[in-house]
Amino acid sequence: MLDGSGALVLPERRTVVFADLHFEKGSAYAERGALLPPWDSAATLERMEAVLACHTPDRVVCLGDSFHDTGGGGRMAGPLAGRLRRLADRYDWIWIAGNHDPEIPEAAGGRAADRFRLGGLLFLHEPDEPGHEEGPGDPQICGHFHPKARIRAGPRRVTRPCFVGDHRLLILPSFGAYTGGLDIMNPAIAGLFPGDFTAWLISNGAVYAFPSNRTRFLPFES
Repeated sequence: MLDGSGALVLPERRTVVFADLHFEKGSAYAERGALLPPWDSAATLERMEAVLACHTPDRVVCLGDSFHDTGGGGRMAGPLAGRLRRLADRYDWIWIAGNHDPEIPEAAGGRAADRFRLGGLLFLHEPDEPGHEEGPGDPQICGHFHPKARIRAGPRRVTRPCFVGDHRLLILPSFGAYTGGLDIMNPAIAGLFPGDFTAWLISNGAVYAFPSNRTRFLPFES
């Protein structure tokens, strides 16, 4: 189930999946002199708590880049770190390593993995390179790309975060408050789908499907 929050929910497996939380991105920018309001981690955590309260899972999978960098856990304020740890202790919590957080802070709790398999699905940060898949019949669920899509809606052009996928691969939108997005027509994403695919755009808590064979997606610069 594609949730309007941007999370993926597997009800039969009692599992909720988040991608690209990027905790402490604001403080990482502040260290480099680009001052942003330091509320991103709190906002992201609050949204996560709402999703988990709604769906009451047993398991949580975070698809990498959960922390913006290897120092993110240390910069997270004590009360927020405590809230995150209590969440991780409440569920079977799996942190998948990403390119921003190859090592998960020990204080975050849960368990770290490079990839995780559940019910014939393979969860990882980035999709396997062509030719290196673990075998046919292993659909992949990943994050990393922060997909967004632009469509024409009457006289307006609408840009929204989205899920994007086909029968082999599903890419989740980023869940973090300061994460931005990449155009699904960018070759980095479009090149992963040589055939038809679907973009599921998120708007006001709802999810709308736009198949590529019936939709003209607009590049962001148009």
